Amino acid sequence: MALPQLSGGLFVTDGGLETDLIFNRGIELPQFAAFVLLDDAAGMAALLDYYEGFVDIARERRAGFILDTPTWRANRDWGQRLGYDRARLADANKRWAEVLAELRAAWAPSGLPIVLDGLLGPRGDGYVPGERMSAEEAAAYHGEQVASFADTAVEMVSVLTINYVEEAVGVAHAAAEHGLPSAISFTVETDGRLPSGQPLAEAIDQVDAESGTAPAYFMVNCAHPTHFEGVLDDAAIRERIRGVRANASTLSHAELDESEELDAGDPDDLAAGYERLRSQLPNLTVLGGCCGTDHRHVAAITERFA
Repeated sequence: MALPQLSGGLFVTDGGLETDLIFNRGIELPQFAAFVLLDDAAGMAALLDYYEGFVDIARERRAGFILDTPTWRANRDWGQRLGYDRARLADANKRWAEVLAELRAAWAPSGLPIVLDGLLGPRGDGYVPGERMSAEEAAAYHGEQVASFADTAVEMVSVLTINYVEEAVGVAHAAAEHGLPSAISFTVETDGRLPSGQPLAEAIDQVDAESGTAPAYFMVNCAHPTHFEGVLDDAAIRERIRGVRANASTLSHAELDESEELDAGDPDDLAAGYERLRSQLPNLTVLGGCCGTDHRHVAAITERFA
């Protein structure tokens, strides 16, 4: 399908889902995994209220909305840690697609353009490359989760917090194999490089070269704008990055890992950072947040763009 967010209009997505649920709503998420809330009444109520808040922002801004399944941790390795075998994990991914398809249908009368996105996350730690897969291994690994979305109402897949390029190439191949557009979102350190040490522009070029330009677009997430606004002067970045989901905090990944309290930063300051990014990223249309962000941050960001 032709993704509507490629046509230039503003699209809102959500914020730091896991940090919002844990720190702002008191919901326990084992292994930082929200997908386990399917059969938790209180957790489901909190999650649905969370989504409603972002849909309201999209309505107010006359924007579209990208509705992500809460399945960032719903891959094989994280599933095993949580007691999910492959069959149960595939069922959880499919059930989340069904739940959010029903939500989208309920919101349809408002005329809001809504793209249903199957969300993937890294095999390992989002901040540290750790044991790295080849592109072929990553395609087979993430292909399991992509396949679980392929026969649902999901219209695309995104992978957030990717920290080395071979895993990104693998996701792009897996999505293409199952006929789904993909968005690849890298995380970067305070110097604007991937945690692997690779420059962002080089990583984007490599994914495009090795996947036949399979991704529909690229994003950056789980980093503050000040961490990467100095590395955006490159044709690949300016052309291919369409989305940003930044952290509220200016802390490094190592500092965030050691912190026991949520750093929600300043929504207006974060919005100002996005406004600076807009001057460097002419195709930036997908706006959301990551760790520490909630409705306040995304509302402030989209107000500047709307």
